[in-house]
Amino acid sequence: MTAMRFNRVFEFRYGVVEKLTPLVRRVVARNPGPFTFHGTATFIIGNREVAVIDPGPALPEHIDAMIDGLAGESVSHIIATHTHADHSPGCRLLQEKTGAPTYGFGPHPAASDGAAGASDGADRDFAPDHRLGDGGVIAALDWHLCAIHTPGHCANHICLALPEENTLFCGDQLMAWSTTVVMPPDGDVADYLASLERLKNRPETIYRPTHGAAIHNPREHIDQVTAHRLARIEQVFHAVAAGVGDIRAMRARIYAGLDPALHTGAERSILGSLRFLIAQGRVAAENAKEADAGAVFRPAG
Repeated sequence: MTAMRFNRVFEFRYGVVEKLTPLVRRVVARNPGPFTFHGTATFIIGNREVAVIDPGPALPEHIDAMIDGLAGESVSHIIATHTHADHSPGCRLLQEKTGAPTYGFGPHPAASDGAAGASDGADRDFAPDHRLGDGGVIAALDWHLCAIHTPGHCANHICLALPEENTLFCGDQLMAWSTTVVMPPDGDVADYLASLERLKNRPETIYRPTHGAAIHNPREHIDQVTAHRLARIEQVFHAVAAGVGDIRAMRARIYAGLDPALHTGAERSILGSLRFLIAQGRVAAENAKEADAGAVFRPAG
């Protein structure tokens, strides 16, 4: 499988509101980890009357740094790209400080299919004051943001386009430093690939993920991510075809030498690939009502 070309160079200072462009500022939360890289980057859009995208985890010091950096300005919109614990819990803290309304696609979807380990990292407490559906627009004097529904990483994931700077705030849909984790049941590989294809046909020339550096070659990056995802799916299929029917055994085969802290995420990602292959009619699941982590997998037919 062709290796992805990652950019892990990311210059920032924790707790400091830094100006990136005339309309975009950023402050990074101190929540580094294997899935957050150096931490959650909260973006501030506009001047005087501003929107805040992904206030991050419930870290009072992060919210206080934001407030200090916006002295004399007004927060008009608080937006979550999706309801994971490193993105949306800070909405409540920021709303308490500013009184601004919250926006998002909707609450986190329920894990209705009962898959073991479902929705790890979910924020089930966030329910936006205003639902920002596909194509929804919010605006102020010097900016406007358009929502694009991009399910895959999470069913309620949205990206936000800033036409004034030809920029897309892409949440966790794409990252420069790593591939995106797509874990069932609220993550779906088919949806993720369709969302990538949709973004590829859009005009934005710079993507700003919530973790890590900006992406300045988005279409090339989307092609690489798509090819990598499809190749990973084929790895999973070949493991099943070779008689490896257990997800843990697949993980040991496909992700040899992986940090144990990432084992659960890798296994959930493999489950996502298996569900994709089942939908294609290439793999079947045994000993389970649904295609969950407790099933035994075999080639279909």
